[in-house]
Amino acid sequence: MTRTPPTAHLPAGHVPARVRAAAVVAGAAVGQAAFSALLASPPGGSARWARRNARDLPVTLLEGPAYALAAVLGVALAPRVPLRARVAGVLAVGAAGGLGAYDDLAGSGDDRGLRGHLAALRRGRVTTGAAKLAGLGAAGLTAGAVLRGPGAGGSAVEAVLAGGVVAGSANLINLLDLRPGRALKAGLLAGAPALVRGGTPGALAAAPLGAALAMLPPDLGERSMLGDAGANALGAALGVCAAAGSSRRGLAVRLTLLAALTLASERVSFTKVIAATPGLRELDAFGRRA
Repeated sequence: MTRTPPTAHLPAGHVPARVRAAAVVAGAAVGQAAFSALLASPPGGSARWARRNARDLPVTLLEGPAYALAAVLGVALAPRVPLRARVAGVLAVGAAGGLGAYDDLAGSGDDRGLRGHLAALRRGRVTTGAAKLAGLGAAGLTAGAVLRGPGAGGSAVEAVLAGGVVAGSANLINLLDLRPGRALKAGLLAGAPALVRGGTPGALAAAPLGAALAMLPPDLGERSMLGDAGANALGAALGVCAAAGSSRRGLAVRLTLLAALTLASERVSFTKVIAATPGLRELDAFGRRA
């Protein structure tokens, strides 16, 4: 028997489309304002956030914290969303953004991927990436318990499945952040159906998707990049939306797909697959600098 998600029939289902659209605009405005403020006064100085992208062009990582701030605020103030769903969203997105920023600033980049972090652990060394993955798992499970646990009218099984979806989504979007605009486009495409359908998932998704739209121009223009802070936060926001609107079976399917894609990334280059696939190749390059 398929269980109906506890949040499915709560008041957010009555949020008009115009209110969701206003939340998208507000998310974009807050994201742009946060980005401008951070560029004007970078914490620790601009050099701390300066990096080189895949084409060896100078970019700033400040886009990520700006996105995370806008997404957290948007989820916290999501219109007509039950308090439990907003608390779960703030926990997940805030933790993902903070953990991602920690990895951005403290990570060396020497150990990449799940395999690299596990290999370092076997040698007795805990990488910042491994610490981040553990933190994402803990934050995801906490958000899952708040959103779908017994106290929310769900079950322990649903809480674990929801937690896995939140953490897995946060990690997967980060795996896509290898070329300008790619993670943002993936996030917008993944979140658009929930936004259109409405309900709790759509109301939760509105501001984070608006903030993602605001970050597209500087990201595609190769002036800035999401980094782990922004990509993990975007993925966590999508994960919470999915966890709020999926049945138990839907959660299981989503978690299986996320696990399969994460494991595939250890053996297959997503960039090479995209470059070799008509349609995906053009979508990936759309809007990017020549």
